Amino acid sequence: MADQQALDEVVRFTSELIRIDTSNFGGGDCRERPAAEYAAERLAGAGLEPILLERTAGRTNVVARVEGTDPAADALLVHGHLDVVPAQAADWSVDPFSGEIRDGVVWGRGAVDMKNMDAMILAVVRGWAREGVRPRRDIVVAFTADEEASAEDGSGFLADHHPELFEGCTEGVGESGAFTFHDGTGRHLYPVAAGERGTAWLKLTARGRAGHGSKVNKENAVTRLAAAVTRIGAHQWPLRLTPTVSAALTELAALYGIEPDLTDVDVLLDKLGPAARLVEATVRNSANPTMLNAGYKVNVIPGEAVAFVDGRYLYGTEDEFRATLDRLTGPDVDWEFHHREVALQAPLDSPTYARMRAAVEEFAPDGHVVPYCMSGGTDAKQFSRLGITGYGFAPLKLPEDLDYQALFHGVDERVPVEALHFGVQVLDRFLRTA
Repeated sequence: MADQQALDEVVRFTSELIRIDTSNFGGGDCRERPAAEYAAERLAGAGLEPILLERTAGRTNVVARVEGTDPAADALLVHGHLDVVPAQAADWSVDPFSGEIRDGVVWGRGAVDMKNMDAMILAVVRGWAREGVRPRRDIVVAFTADEEASAEDGSGFLADHHPELFEGCTEGVGESGAFTFHDGTGRHLYPVAAGERGTAWLKLTARGRAGHGSKVNKENAVTRLAAAVTRIGAHQWPLRLTPTVSAALTELAALYGIEPDLTDVDVLLDKLGPAARLVEATVRNSANPTMLNAGYKVNVIPGEAVAFVDGRYLYGTEDEFRATLDRLTGPDVDWEFHHREVALQAPLDSPTYARMRAAVEEFAPDGHVVPYCMSGGTDAKQFSRLGITGYGFAPLKLPEDLDYQALFHGVDERVPVEALHFGVQVLDRFLRTA
C-alpha cells in the first residue's frame, strides 16, 4: 500500500506541475521541457534512469523503465502527457497556473487532464524505491509532449523513432478511466476505458466561380460548402455497437435491472438515465462542423471556401465513415483528412482488465466497475503502432458535486486531494500486481 509520503507527494507534484505552464496552442506552439525535466528529476530520485527525447527543441518526452521480477513477463506501459490546453485567466476564479490548494482541492489547468495522473505515476514509483518494491513485470513510464494537438512531437515521435524503449510492452494504461461517475441514485460507477473512437478531423474545400456579389452565380463556392456542411451536421448516423460498448450496455442494464435489449439501444439509453452519458456518444459515428473560412470582401464571391469537421468513428467502421462523407459532401466539395488516428478496441477478458477492476473495488467497495469506450482519443492511438493494447485507467474517487467530464478543457479545472490519494492507492495496488 502506498505510504504517507506518496500521498503527500502526489498532491505536491500535481500542484507544482500545474505551475509549469505547458499550454499547447497547436501548430508547434508549446514548450513541455520544464515539465519533462521536473518529471525526470523525480524519476532519477527514485533510482531510475530517465531518458529525455525531442523531435523539436523544447517539445520534450521522458521515458524510464522499472525492472520487474519476472523477466519472462510482458512489459506494461504507463503513460501520461505533459501538455495542457490553454486557459483564459479572466474566465477562472483562480489563476489557472497557480496550482493553488484550497479547501482540500488542487486548482489549475491540468488538474484532471492530466497532470494529476503524471503526479500519481511519480508518487508510486518513488514509493516503491523507498520500500524496495519491484513489480512483477517491467513497467515502462512515459511522459509525453503534444497530446493536446497532433502528438507528432510526443507519442507519435516515440512510437515511430524510439520503439526500442518500449520493447516487450504489450499493454498500456493512460487516461481516462476509473473515475467516480455518480448516476443520481446513489450508485458509484467506475468506468474503465477499453476502446476509443478513431479521430477523423476533416478539411472540406468547395471551389466555384469567383465574381461580383451582385451577379447571378450558380457556381458559388460558399453556397456549395454551406450545403455540404448542413448535410453533414444534420446526418443521423446509424447505430454501430462495438464489443466494448455492447458490454457496457449489458453491464449497466444488469446493474439497473433492465432487459438489455441491444436491438433498440435508444430506448435502452433512455431507461439508463444519467448513466447513459457513459455510452451515448459511442453508439454511433459522428461528424460535427467546427470551423468555416471563406471570402475576403462582402461584395466579392470567392472562388474557394473551406470548412473543418471533427469526425469520430468507431472501431471497424472507417470504410463506412469514408463512404458516408463522400456522399454527404457531394460532387462539388472535396474532403481530406486534416488529422487521422485509428480507433481502438481492448479485450475485457484480459488479466490486466481484471486486475484494474480488483484494484478499484478494493478501495471503493461500494463502487461498480464498468467498461466504456472513449468518445475521443489519447496517446494510446500512437502507441498502438507498436502493438500495445491500450486501456484508460487514471483512478479518482470524486464527490457527487464535481462533474469530472465537464472539467476536461473546462474553466476552473480542479481535483480534490482525497481523489488524488485514492488514485495513488489504486494505481499502486494495480501496478504491483499487474
